Amino acid sequence: MSTSKRAIPAFSQPMIDTHCHLDYLKERPLDELIKCALEANIQSLITIAVSPANQQTVRDLLQLHPMIYGTQGVHPHDADQLTQDGLDENRAHIGLSKMVAVGEIGLDYHYEHSPRAVQRKVFEAQLQVAVDHNKPVVIHTREADEDTRAILANFSRDLKKRGVIHSFSSGMALASFCLDEGYALGFNGMCTFNKADNVREILRYTPATQILLETDAPYLTPVPYRGQENAPFYLPFIAEKIAQIKALTIDDLLAQVYKNSVTVFGLHSCGKYPWAEWRETNGYTLDTE
Repeated sequence: MSTSKRAIPAFSQPMIDTHCHLDYLKERPLDELIKCALEANIQSLITIAVSPANQQTVRDLLQLHPMIYGTQGVHPHDADQLTQDGLDENRAHIGLSKMVAVGEIGLDYHYEHSPRAVQRKVFEAQLQVAVDHNKPVVIHTREADEDTRAILANFSRDLKKRGVIHSFSSGMALASFCLDEGYALGFNGMCTFNKADNVREILRYTPATQILLETDAPYLTPVPYRGQENAPFYLPFIAEKIAQIKALTIDDLLAQVYKNSVTVFGLHSCGKYPWAEWRETNGYTLDTE
């Protein structure tokens, strides 16, 4: 890591990166990423599936370290690649230990890599997987507020565990609807960008009880490391900024969002966290001086 920029803040409260893409990170090997994350007091990483090609990759990553959790789902960019066999494959694996959500699913009308009608059909099909398996969802929505709201409204009765609208940058109307429906909103490095006043406005509006921290690594690297590949160990910069925006102490914010993360994704049901023992065994200590 560069020494010319401010060091990563060290906080005593543990953190969970609720949205990253470990298989897309290229600058460091996985063991180094995990080491740096642990040193930043990040206890869990949820690595997110996005395409038919990386569902198995995510499943494999879950076996490599106790801190890694995952999802199964196809991003709207690749919606036209999801076959019935692919949907059945995801259904078959969504119940695996440490598989915590259906995602990343949703709508993206900005790029439209897949036709809108196909995106809507695939979004609905994957929401049904979440309903059938009683899993939360990780939702991507961009420039599709009205259709996202309409589709989620159709599933309001049956989707019991809700989930998160990740990397939230949509309008206030969708934010209000999703919060009222019981979804969490995920915030990442965008909240540190100079021109992201819209994201900060939504953050001020969002109750702390419905905020999740995420990096979306390798994307959306927070200031002051913007321009470099993002990584989970930059999460403290995001937490620090959100605490400032919400006028909360960092300890109060981190305690709340940790609780939110565990609740949304049911992490306690995936097993206890042996982090103190793991740190001691592997020689990691947390310096908060």
